[in-house]
Amino acid sequence: MTHYKIAMLDGDGIGPEIMAEAEKVLNLVAERNAVEFELIHTPFGASAYFECGHPFPEQTIAICDDADAILKGPIGLNHEDSQKIPVDMQPERGALLPLRKRYNTWGNFRPVFLPPGLAHFSPIKPEIIGDGIDIMIIRELVGGLYFGEKEVGVNDRGLRYVRETLEYDEEQIRRIAKVAFETAQRRKKVLHNIHKSNVLKSSVLWNEVMEEVGKDFPDVRLEHILVDAAATYLCLNPGRFDVMVMENMFGDILSDQGGGILGSLGLMPSACVGDEKAYYEPSHGSAPDIAGQNVANPYSMIGSVAMMLEMSFGMQDEAKNVWHAMQSVFAQGYSTPDLSRPGSDVKLIDTRSFGDLVVSELAKTSV
Repeated sequence: MTHYKIAMLDGDGIGPEIMAEAEKVLNLVAERNAVEFELIHTPFGASAYFECGHPFPEQTIAICDDADAILKGPIGLNHEDSQKIPVDMQPERGALLPLRKRYNTWGNFRPVFLPPGLAHFSPIKPEIIGDGIDIMIIRELVGGLYFGEKEVGVNDRGLRYVRETLEYDEEQIRRIAKVAFETAQRRKKVLHNIHKSNVLKSSVLWNEVMEEVGKDFPDVRLEHILVDAAATYLCLNPGRFDVMVMENMFGDILSDQGGGILGSLGLMPSACVGDEKAYYEPSHGSAPDIAGQNVANPYSMIGSVAMMLEMSFGMQDEAKNVWHAMQSVFAQGYSTPDLSRPGSDVKLIDTRSFGDLVVSELAKTSV
C-alpha cells in the first residue's frame, strides 16, 4: 500500500470548516484505493501567530518539510483584526510568501471552469457563456514585484517613499513557459501569453523567452495579448481563451477576475507547484464574516484535493471522480448560502451537508 503524508494547514476564518469536508473526501479515496493518507494538521496563518507567536511556526515548517504534499486552507483576518499583528507577521507576508519561497513553488495553476450546468452562478449573460467556460490560468509565482527587493524610508526632501523591484531572469520565465506550452499541448493547442510590453521592459524579455520556448512546441499556437485587453475579453468573450500564462502580479489580478466571471472565488481551487513539492489551496480568502456559521461552500477546497490527487499522487481517475461528484451535487440543485441568495431556485444546504453529498456521489463512481 502506498503511503503519503499530507500537511493539513487549516488556516483562518472558514478554513477549518472547509478543510474538514476535504478530509472526508480524502478518507473515502483512501478507503477505496491501495493508498494511505497520513493527514497531519498544523497551525498556519493568523491563528498560528496568536497560538504560537509566528504565522509559519517551526513545528509547521518541520511537518511541511516532511510531507509529500501540502493542503492549505485560506488565511487572513478582517482589516481591524489584522492590525493586531505586526505588519511583517501578518499572514500573507509572514506565512504565505515564506511558504512559496521555502518550497520554490514557482508554478500556479488556477482552473476557471464553469460547465453549462453551473452557468446560473455566473453574472455573465448566457449568450456569452455559451457552452461553458474552461480556462487554465498559469501564473509565475515566485518572481516579479511580489519577491523583488522592497525598501521604505524618507528621502532627502523629507518625503516618505517606497521602492519595490520587479525582477525576472530568463530561467524563471523559461520554466513557466515550458509548463504552459505543455499544458496547452494537452488541451486545445492554443496558448495566450499575457504581457504589458508596450510599457514594461520585463514584458519585453518575457515575450522574447516565450517565443524561444515556443519553437520547441510547433503544434501550439502562441498568441500575445496585453493584460488590459485580456481583462476586457475575459468579460466579453471568455470562450476565446483556453490556456493563459502570465507573470505574478498579472496572474494575481486576472485569476481573481476569473472567479468573478464564474460568480465566486468559491468556485476556484488552485495548485502551487515546485520542482520537489507542491501545495494546494482555494483561491478565495478566509471570509471571517461567515466563519463558524457552517455556510461556506467547500468546492474550492475539495477541488484543490482533486488537483493534489492528479498532480502530486498521479491519481488522475480519482481526481476526475471528485470533480464529477461536486458537479453532480450542484446539478441536483444544491448549493450553500454563500454562493446563492435565499429565494433563488436552489436547495440551500450547509457546509457539512455539501461535503456529505459530495462523498455520497463520489462513492457511486467507479475506481
